[in-house]
Amino acid sequence: MLNSRIRSRFRIVMKITGYRTIRTHRDWGRPVGDVNGFIASGVTEVAVLVLETDAGIEGIGIGSDHDVAQFFPALEGRDPREITSLYELLLAHAFKAGHGGATFGGIAILDSALWDLKSKAADEPLWRYLGGGDRFVAGYASGLDIALTDEQLVTFYASMAERGFTAGKLKGGRDVDTDLRRLRLIRDELSINTPRPALMLDANESWHLKQAVRYVCEIEQHIDLTWIEEPLRRWDAAGHRRLSRRVRASVATGENLTGLEQFRPLFDQEGVDIVQTGAVWGVTHFLRLAYAAHSRDLPISPVGLTSNPAVAHAAAAVPNHLSAEVQDLSSPFGVTVDQEYADGGIVLGDLPGAGIEVDEALIAAAGQEGNWREAAGPHVRPARTGLTLTPPAPLRTAPVAYTSHDE
Repeated sequence: MLNSRIRSRFRIVMKITGYRTIRTHRDWGRPVGDVNGFIASGVTEVAVLVLETDAGIEGIGIGSDHDVAQFFPALEGRDPREITSLYELLLAHAFKAGHGGATFGGIAILDSALWDLKSKAADEPLWRYLGGGDRFVAGYASGLDIALTDEQLVTFYASMAERGFTAGKLKGGRDVDTDLRRLRLIRDELSINTPRPALMLDANESWHLKQAVRYVCEIEQHIDLTWIEEPLRRWDAAGHRRLSRRVRASVATGENLTGLEQFRPLFDQEGVDIVQTGAVWGVTHFLRLAYAAHSRDLPISPVGLTSNPAVAHAAAAVPNHLSAEVQDLSSPFGVTVDQEYADGGIVLGDLPGAGIEVDEALIAAAGQEGNWREAAGPHVRPARTGLTLTPPAPLRTAPVAYTSHDE
């Protein structure tokens, strides 16, 4: 066994020295949203974080930069390759106030940048560094399509069918007849690739238990539904269990739970059939949740890879990945990602790290950003039910926020 003096000669020290945050935008080219609301302009903000080291290697994370300034002191001066320890430090840094909700996004973007950095230091693409044997990640098409006309819906799913997708998810939950019609439209477009496309319906936590039972049972008289997503409020583990026993479709939920511990009631109550997590919550959370689900013989499915491409690499490296949500085929403005969409999924590239490159000068010169959380958007729950799809006011154009935090 090597003694400590010999071991130290073989260890190359790298230190985290600073970070910078960049604000850019994604132009979806269509209205995007769900039963809770939508963004008519189809332009939303994107946070990019660049983690700096004294070795000149930088890690890039995409997602939410909420509370990043609060968390960075836990990382400063540390070796970025110590990700397990650093992740625990980030959680501990929020111990008193808690790491739930948006705060978890700040932890996640730092975590994703760490994984990008560590795999770059190893000169490996992240999917291979994590142990994945195949660069292909199975996916399903998801249009965030509550505000699309039938014609726009067909156009979107036709474009996804051209990329080989055989599964699609509809945002719905307001009207059974409307959802049945639109699910059939999706099925017709995806049928060019398979005689029986997988169809999913996402209600985005808009029902109570009895509503969910009646709604899904009505749908299932006409459509073979693969899963019903977020039928109830995220904390209703007992309700999810009861629903799962009343319908044929699998119950999928979890994308809005922030932290592994929040899944315990769902697991204990056997209230989830397909474990979901938002890609925005990062790589380490995805890996830990995937193995927790695997210990219960449950599949995992990441939601919204557009918000954090690094999670696609993690999905390639776990044994129970089912299918990942693909909402868009492009990248945020000024950002390129080394991946392609083909054969009904994501084909990851060979660039070291998560394959993310950022043109900071181009972003700084653009002066445009969006807002997911405007009053009419899908992340602000309506104050009452039965709201009509009234277009929101135009988005305000604002300068790109670009902040440096170097020491």
